[in-house]
Amino acid sequence: MTDTAAADLKAEIERLRAEVETLRLRAEAAEAAADHDVLTPALNRRGFVAAMQQTMAYCIRYDAPAVLLYLDLDGFKGVNDRLGHAAGDAALIHVAELLMENVRASDAVGRLGGDEFGLLMLNAGIEEGREKARRLAATLDAEGFDWNGQKTELGGSFGVRAWANQDDPEIWLAEADAAMWVRKRSRA
Repeated sequence: MTDTAAADLKAEIERLRAEVETLRLRAEAAEAAADHDVLTPALNRRGFVAAMQQTMAYCIRYDAPAVLLYLDLDGFKGVNDRLGHAAGDAALIHVAELLMENVRASDAVGRLGGDEFGLLMLNAGIEEGREKARRLAATLDAEGFDWNGQKTELGGSFGVRAWANQDDPEIWLAEADAAMWVRKRSRA
């Protein structure tokens, strides 16, 4: 092999290594994006369900408690109708940030769809979950949402469901969702 051919081969190997590294970084970014909501800083439903599966496995292994809070925003349709969809998007971001500011590193926040959020608390029982829901609901009610200087009420109804050895995260979500609807109807 000539010196020129060897240099060309080395250059091609380096180019391929750089390309592989670029593809690896893009794959990592795509994987991370697959679990995060496109609008808010929260997990998306897929990422939140994965966090639930990890929490459930942890609870089984260490006999630890966990609690799931399911939030449906009250008054969100009014934000979209009165102020427009950009305001609605900003309200969702505001709520996700509020939830994330009020959790521990071991907890997870996810946007489950539309104006519904989940909050998963590890090493917490039903009473801690209810208290967290009360405090978050009070904060939402008190703060509301400010869009371009226009204050808008924005509250939420929480369903709280402790982990009780459910073997499927979707069942646990459905139970917390049902608890939220019971709460929402009782307030109407």
